[in-house]
Amino acid sequence: MAFLEKLEPKLGVAFQNQDLLQQAFVHRSYLNENPGFRLDQNERLEFLGDAVLELVVTEALYAQFPEKPEGELTNLRAALVNANMLAEVARGLDFNDHLLLSRGEAKDEGRARQYILANAFEAVMGALYLDQGYEAARGFVERVLLTHLAHIVEKQLYKDPKSRFQEAAQEKAGITPTYEVLEEWGPDHAKHFVVGVFIGRELVAKGDGPSKQAGEEAAARAGLEVKGW
Repeated sequence: MAFLEKLEPKLGVAFQNQDLLQQAFVHRSYLNENPGFRLDQNERLEFLGDAVLELVVTEALYAQFPEKPEGELTNLRAALVNANMLAEVARGLDFNDHLLLSRGEAKDEGRARQYILANAFEAVMGALYLDQGYEAARGFVERVLLTHLAHIVEKQLYKDPKSRFQEAAQEKAGITPTYEVLEEWGPDHAKHFVVGVFIGRELVAKGDGPSKQAGEEAAARAGLEVKGW
C-alpha cells in the first residue's frame, strides 16, 4: 500500500493487517465527504489505544519511580499522554502527511489539528495492539514517547504552570506572583478572559482562555518562557 510505504519505517513496525493502520488515520470528517470509503473512521481504535497507552505508561512509571507517591506518578503520566505531547510526537512521525480529513479539516492547522493528531496517535496504538499485541505496543511507546520522560522530569513539566512559575519566582525574585484579569468579554456561557501575571508591579506576561483559571495557567506558561525559567 503506497499509503504505508513511508509510514511503517517511521513507526518501526510492519503491520500484518495494514487496513488497521490505515483506519487509524481516517477522521470522521473524511467519511462525510467520502461515504463509500471502504474503512471506518478511527474513533473505536482511539478508544482502545487510549487504554493501552495509559497502561503502558503507568507500568513504566511504576517500575521506574518506586519512591514517588501516586499523585506525582499521576502528574507524570498526564504530562506524557496529554494532547500536546501526543500531537508533538505524532508530528515528528509525519502523521500529518497521512491523515485522511475533509477539505475543511485539512485547511485547519490550529488547535483542532492538535487533537486530531493526538487522537490518531491513540488510534495507532489501538491498531498496533490488535495487530501484534501488548508487547509490540509497549515497545513502540518506549521508542517514541517514553524517551521524552527525562526532559519532563528535568524541567518539572509534570507540574502545572502556576506551581512552576510560583516556585521559580520565589526562588529567583523572592516574590510570590499575582494574577489580574486585564480584559474579559462575551456572554456568561461563552466568556473569554485575558489575565496578566505580575511579579511585584512588573507585568511579566499575559494569557487568555475561557475561564480565569485557564487564563492564569496560560499567563504562567508564557511567563516561564519570558523569564527563561
